[in-house]
Amino acid sequence: MQQPIPDRRSFVFLLRVLRGQAQVDFLPSAPAGLVFTVALCAAGWEYGVYGLCGTALGTATAQTLGVARDRVTTGLEGFNSCLVAVGFAAFLGADHLSTALLAAGGCMVVTVLTGAVGALLRPWHLPTLTLPYCLTASAMTIAAPGFTHAWHHGAGLAALARPAAGRTALTWTDLWHAFFANVAQIFFMPQWYVGALFLLGIFVADRRLGALACLGSAVGIVASWLLGAPATQIADGGMGYNAVLVTMALGGVFLATGGWSLAYAVTGAAAATILTSAAAALFAPSGGHTFTWPFVLTTLAFLVAVPAFPRLRKAGAPDLVPAERATPPAAAA
Repeated sequence: MQQPIPDRRSFVFLLRVLRGQAQVDFLPSAPAGLVFTVALCAAGWEYGVYGLCGTALGTATAQTLGVARDRVTTGLEGFNSCLVAVGFAAFLGADHLSTALLAAGGCMVVTVLTGAVGALLRPWHLPTLTLPYCLTASAMTIAAPGFTHAWHHGAGLAALARPAAGRTALTWTDLWHAFFANVAQIFFMPQWYVGALFLLGIFVADRRLGALACLGSAVGIVASWLLGAPATQIADGGMGYNAVLVTMALGGVFLATGGWSLAYAVTGAAAATILTSAAAALFAPSGGHTFTWPFVLTTLAFLVAVPAFPRLRKAGAPDLVPAERATPPAAAA
């Protein structure tokens, strides 16, 4: 007997939602999205629920507004809303009704912002990345303490930036905790075992991107250690998660993988690590958070610069013919 159409539609929608979760790490993969859900639940079942529901709401909003089908099918309309929902849960408290309502509103708003940012960046052929999420989440953290029905933590997040303090020497435990936590902190989770699950999900979908995530995590650790970041900030992943995203983006997602692009990605990852500290100091007085601003700003800047460097090639672009081998126009005629 043929399956009822509603059941098939529900299954297709579930696949889109799971791909949306996986797209946080550039993966249009439902299996990876399923592993990501398990990882969020390992941090707390509430985060797993917020992640799934947020991605579903963003995806449904995009479908309702008539966004291009290929974007919805591959999960490109779900990853910003996933991060918004989990971010609201992490910063406002997952067990409050007001948080759930605000997260739902944020997921719809970020879908609109995704369209707006996409329209602004399209003439330059640049991706939206997590810029819509950064805008929405920053507005939330800055505004929430001003509303008693939204903020339940007493004092707000605003504070003056202070010089780094504490030990800088890394123990072996700090190192391997940081290696996995750098991946987990993309979703605001500091637990190393959650990061291990996320990394497993990346490898399930794409071993090349999994290797790039590992490289980015290592670069984030080394760069922050060389600059003297406090060991506790390195160990909980707060200094290295932007480096993971930048390495994946420049090393194999938007640029063709190769020796030059890997060197370019590593340079970008180190720059994003420095920018992480700069963003933290910039947002501290207003109560904002770094989120993935360093990743967004670094990646967009490095992608804009690509045409200036002939040794780099965007993913999917044909190989360029060396000048000395190119056929002169006159001869071709």
